Amino acid sequence: MQEEWWGRATTAVPGVSPHNAREVSFLARQVLDQFAPSNFVATNPVVLRKTLESGGRNLWDGACNFVDDLQRAISRRPVAGTEAYRVGETIACTPGSVIFRNELIELIQYSPMTDKVHPEPVLIVPAWIMKYYILDLSPENSLVRHLLEAGHTVFMISWRNPRPEHRDLGMDDYLSLGIDAALAGVKAVVPDHPVHAVGYCLGGTLLAIAAAALARREEHALKTLTLLAAQTDFADAGELTLFVDESEVTFLEDLMWQRGLLEARQMAGAFHLLRSNDLIWSRVVRDYLLGGRMAASDLMTWNADGTRMPYRMHSEYLRQLFLNNDLAAGRYVVGGMPVGLSNIDVPMFVVATAWDHVAPWKSVYKIHLQADVDLTFVLTTGGHNVGIVNPPKSSTRQYRMGTQPHTATYISPDHWLETHDSIAGSWWGAWVDWLKTNSSAPGAPPTMGATAIGLSPIEGAPGSYVFDR
Repeated sequence: MQEEWWGRATTAVPGVSPHNAREVSFLARQVLDQFAPSNFVATNPVVLRKTLESGGRNLWDGACNFVDDLQRAISRRPVAGTEAYRVGETIACTPGSVIFRNELIELIQYSPMTDKVHPEPVLIVPAWIMKYYILDLSPENSLVRHLLEAGHTVFMISWRNPRPEHRDLGMDDYLSLGIDAALAGVKAVVPDHPVHAVGYCLGGTLLAIAAAALARREEHALKTLTLLAAQTDFADAGELTLFVDESEVTFLEDLMWQRGLLEARQMAGAFHLLRSNDLIWSRVVRDYLLGGRMAASDLMTWNADGTRMPYRMHSEYLRQLFLNNDLAAGRYVVGGMPVGLSNIDVPMFVVATAWDHVAPWKSVYKIHLQADVDLTFVLTTGGHNVGIVNPPKSSTRQYRMGTQPHTATYISPDHWLETHDSIAGSWWGAWVDWLKTNSSAPGAPPTMGATAIGLSPIEGAPGSYVFDR
């Protein structure tokens, strides 16, 4: 009730800018979340009952958990329980080979799992804010494996975890050394067929920029474009914009200048605050007051495996996309000329998640105003990560899906929501069907790499860059 009262008191205040009003509302919620009665032994009946029943054992176990977490934080070890998941053994373990490596990426080509595959390969561009294997977790949760079992040839970019010497890598480098280099590698292996390009989160934003640049140059390298929880218009980017204004970006630039990069733990703090009740205070109650531990999962292990951001790239990303919204305004420059998403000329499949604090679904939906192509839009239940990692066999989620031809008139996101019914299950199956519709008849799988032009397998998947700490 206190949060509801303060929520109303700090919104729609006459004479206050929306940004400042959101900041005040956010800070009020943080204070109230911190002092909620559930966070204290004396005012949490569940904790009181557990304390009486166990003779205080829960508080002793909670103190031990706190000391263990503190030691892990100081020594920068992963959270408790994640040791059960090992990269390359139980997660990120889909068979394949690294066929290309440069200063910024490794390109992984996965081994086929069917006798015949669709000729058009799939290239996945993950976000570089975390390790790539959120899309290749344990075998039962791996989107990569799902695609392979559906008869696709799959390639994955594994981004390098930058070091101080990479401070001057910028957005242009992530385009040229990243997506452009990966596309060249894929085309070397599969030279006669266009690519199904898939981008997740920041990787999707960068992929949209790359697709617009390819279309401007009239290079027909892509067959389709899939964006997963990726924004192309940052005017309404949700509560994350609370941390991205001129003063905050300037502060971050000063902070990054000292070391040449932004540490993963510095970004993790901001993301935790966006969901403080779920990610901070509920854990305090469970681990320290009740003395329990949440069972570790493959997704939790990935979430603890953060990466750094180089100074120049992160500054350009925050200023050009978040602050200035240059991409949506047609001011984002690639190769000396601005690019427009309206130039993209391949069918698109766009997935948004209903409870996304990083890429709010109505913000993702704005691609309808930017792209002039046949566009299939999916809204799935779940958050930024669990809405995307949604294997069909264990899915308890729902999704809505609709296709808008390029000739159709625009409808608002609220009207779209009202006119599209929920479908039980995972959107993965619908996407695979869409890829099949946009693919040619299956044939023999391509070779692993392209040895004739120097793209021989370097080492087995998941490669080396994923182990960078």
